[in-house]
Amino acid sequence: MTPLDLRAEVPALQQSVYLNYGAHGPSPRPVVEAAESFLHTHEYDAPARTNPYETAADAFDRTREAVADHVGADPSEIGLTESTTAGINAIAGAIDWDPGDVVVRTDLEHPAGILPWQRLEREGVEVRVVPTRDGRIDPDEFAAAVADARLVCFSALTWTHGTRLPVADLVDIAHDAGAFALVDAVQVPGQTSMDVGTWGADAVAAAGHKWLLGPWGGGFVYVASDAVDALHPRSLGYRSVKTPTADPYELAEGARRFEVGTANPAPHVGLQEAIGIVETVGLDRIEDRIGALAGRLADGVPADRLLSPADPESGLVTIDVDDPAATVERLASEEIRVRDLPFPEAIRASVHAINTEDDVDRLLDALSAEW
Repeated sequence: MTPLDLRAEVPALQQSVYLNYGAHGPSPRPVVEAAESFLHTHEYDAPARTNPYETAADAFDRTREAVADHVGADPSEIGLTESTTAGINAIAGAIDWDPGDVVVRTDLEHPAGILPWQRLEREGVEVRVVPTRDGRIDPDEFAAAVADARLVCFSALTWTHGTRLPVADLVDIAHDAGAFALVDAVQVPGQTSMDVGTWGADAVAAAGHKWLLGPWGGGFVYVASDAVDALHPRSLGYRSVKTPTADPYELAEGARRFEVGTANPAPHVGLQEAIGIVETVGLDRIEDRIGALAGRLADGVPADRLLSPADPESGLVTIDVDDPAATVERLASEEIRVRDLPFPEAIRASVHAINTEDDVDRLLDALSAEW
């Protein structure tokens, strides 16, 4: 399957120039069909012929295996969540915080990497914010901030500029300071290969509803095997423990302890299908095509208006316009879908391998009135 073969399977792309994968990647037909097929089996057949709980558990097991293989982990290190936000919150809630503990984040995190720590500030936890410049972080400033931190949280690929942060280097700095390293990786899966073992982080939260083109609700959290035993989730259910009726309970081995109770497996069945499709197309091919199309867009934007790297590091291209919200609305009226950002105040186009050169050129033509 080529990227253009995959494009033909995405109904939303037949209706508009879609350039907003950094927010939501519309699913191809096989992904939706896989989720729907499971739902039919689970609701129509399993209650009468097998066991709905076993059917769901088998589906979750297969998805954990698919996710683990995709990110370079062991299935025991994967917990299935609703979203990246859910994964970050799960980690935040699994630590016994003391007043005066320090959390470090950057100033360009998504709200998913901001709000959980704001909540902890009410309990006396100090939150330090490391400033960035043009989507870059200074390692020395980062090291100074994390010197006495208990946890650091940062993005692998910035949603604001499309820049790639040096994850392994930042994790090493955090570990040298004795801090837990949590990475928001939601912009990575489906754009480029991902190896959590190489990163060395204690935990990585992500989801499949962006570049993987999976459905909403198919999130996951990786927790390293040597870090998980120090984490005790606050939310517990029958999936979180070894034996639900035992008193006292014992937490499930590995990252499964972050799975709580009855949940619809269909989004994760869709995620499994999406991973299979992306791997069939080939991540190297996808990354190369994203780079070429994003480069075409960056080359067409005046240098003083381009806020992302001139040589794009991802499909996320951020562009300065006078009125971002109005520009997004105007482009939508021309059937071109991008989004505006709160910081920097700009618009962001997300270019996927399933876009075309004509998509990029249509956006550039429509933006010419801004220069």
